[in-house]
Amino acid sequence: WLRSQYIPHEILNRDTYSIVKDKVPEGKTYCALCSRLRRGIIYRYAEENGFTKIALGHHRDDMLETLLMSMFYGGHIKSMPAKLLSDNKKHILIRPLAYCQEQDIIEYANEQQYPIIPCNLCGAQKNLARQRTKRLIAKLAEENPKIPSNMFHALQSVKPSQLLDHNLFDFKGLEAEKDQALKLELELDSSDENVLV
Repeated sequence: WLRSQYIPHEILNRDTYSIVKDKVPEGKTYCALCSRLRRGIIYRYAEENGFTKIALGHHRDDMLETLLMSMFYGGHIKSMPAKLLSDNKKHILIRPLAYCQEQDIIEYANEQQYPIIPCNLCGAQKNLARQRTKRLIAKLAEENPKIPSNMFHALQSVKPSQLLDHNLFDFKGLEAEKDQALKLELELDSSDENVLV
């Protein structure tokens, strides 16, 4: 298909399946190790061939699922940015589909009749956390269709002072402005009400 579209390409064949099957204990999911292995192959290929930019196909819904999975299963708030500098500072990772909804991509791929290569390794596992999270978001969206777009907006509108991360916001160093505190005290003194709302 790529040749018929005159798209220059190279397909890398690496046996990650055997490694994942060997290293992941029975009953555990393959995703984390499989993802790391594939990412390592891509970074290595890029470095060997002088590429500094790597594009991945994650879309908006991947980012929302990752956000919830990070919170539920990892105990931290993070997702996937549209642009990222690699840990070794040698590559820029981009996600050109970051603002696209999965359903729109599916419809477009069907219209264009793109050949889809399924990942049977992941598909062989039942009740994966990502699939459960995807169902949760879909269920919430049935009740309120704006939930996915609100979640996506939240990724772009973080309020560190409204969270609990001391590394992002100096909670210990907070002090009320003296003029404001004095003004509030005067207002309370002149009021019959002693309730602060």
